[in-house]
Amino acid sequence: MRYKGVFVLVLFACCLKINSYGQNMNNANRYNDAYKQYLGAVCPLEEDTIKHFVYFARDRELLRNHHFLKVNRIAGAQVMYSWKQLEYEKGKYDFSIIKSDYEYLNSHGKKLFIQLQDATFNPEYVGVPAYLISGEYNGGVTTQFNDEGVAEGWVAKRWNPKVQQRFALLLEALGKKFYGKVEGINLQESAIGVSNETDSTFTPEGYVQGIKLNMLALKKAFPQSATMQYANFMPGEWLPWDDKGYLRSVYRYGQEIGVGLGGPDLMFQRRGQLNHTLAMMHENDYTVPLGIAVQDGNYIGKTGADQDYNQSIDKQPDERENLVPLLHAFAKDFLKVSYMFWVHQEPYFSSDVLPCLDTD
Repeated sequence: MRYKGVFVLVLFACCLKINSYGQNMNNANRYNDAYKQYLGAVCPLEEDTIKHFVYFARDRELLRNHHFLKVNRIAGAQVMYSWKQLEYEKGKYDFSIIKSDYEYLNSHGKKLFIQLQDATFNPEYVGVPAYLISGEYNGGVTTQFNDEGVAEGWVAKRWNPKVQQRFALLLEALGKKFYGKVEGINLQESAIGVSNETDSTFTPEGYVQGIKLNMLALKKAFPQSATMQYANFMPGEWLPWDDKGYLRSVYRYGQEIGVGLGGPDLMFQRRGQLNHTLAMMHENDYTVPLGIAVQDGNYIGKTGADQDYNQSIDKQPDERENLVPLLHAFAKDFLKVSYMFWVHQEPYFSSDVLPCLDTD
C-alpha cells in the first residue's frame, strides 16, 4: 500500500505538471488573433494623439531635405548616436553631431529624439569608447551571439558597476546640454546575446539590476523630458513558460520612477513579441509614455534578425499588402502607445508610410 500511495502521488504530480504546461501553452497563444480586429484599418491613418517619428538609425545625413520635413503629422526624427561617437576620450565629450541635427530639425519645426547606442549588431563595430576596453572595466564590452552561436556584435557590460558609472556620467553630460531641447531620449533594447557561458561576469540578476540603474541615471539626467527604455526580452527567461519576473520588473520599475517603456519590432503575429513587449504594454496601465518601433523588415512582417530575411529580395513591390494601417491601429488601440518610430526603410517608407501620414 505504501508503494501504491507513492505511485498515486507521483501520478497526481505529473498530471498537475502536464495541466500547467497545457495552460502555459494556451496562455502563449492568447494574443495570436488580436490583430484581426484591426484588419479593416485603411489609409490615411485614423486621427490619434501619437507622436510619430522617423527612425534614421545612424544614417543622420538622410535628414537633410527629406520629404518628412513637410509632413505635419510627423513630429520629428529619431537618430541613433553611439557612446563611442560622443565620448572620444575619458570624460571628454563632443555632442556636435547631436547639436547639428537638433538645430536643423528645429529650423523646420521638427523635434529630435535621441537613441543612445551601447550595443551593436555588427561584429566589426564596437560602439563604446576605446578607454572602456581595458582591465579597469573588465574589458568594457562583450561579444553578442545569435541563437546559432555566431558572433553578431558587441554590447557594453551594462551589469558592471564601473561601466554603469561611466554611462551615467555620459547621460548627465547629455542632460546638461540638451535638457528641455530634444523631444526625448531612449536606451537601446534590453535583449542581448549574452549568457554566463559566453561571459563569466554575466548573471541575469545582475543584468536586471544594471538595466534599472541605467534607467535611473537616465531619469536623473532628463527629469522632465520623455525618457524611454526599450525593454523587449531579458536573457535568462522566456515568457510565458519560464517567467523569472525579469522583464515584468523592468516595466514596473519604469512606471515607478517615470521612465517610459517600449521596444523594437512591431510584430503583431509573432508569438515571441506578443508574449513579451506587446503583452507588457497591453496588460498593464501606465502613466509613463509607451513607444513602439517599426524597424527593418516589419513592413513585410519580418525582422532584421530573421534568418530568411533578405532586404535585397524581400521588397515584393507588386504583390505585398501595405501593413502600415494595421500596424498603426494595433499600436494605437491594443498597445495604447504615445510614440511610434517608423524606420526609414525604402521602398516601404516612401510607398507605404508617407501616403498614410501625409494627408495635407
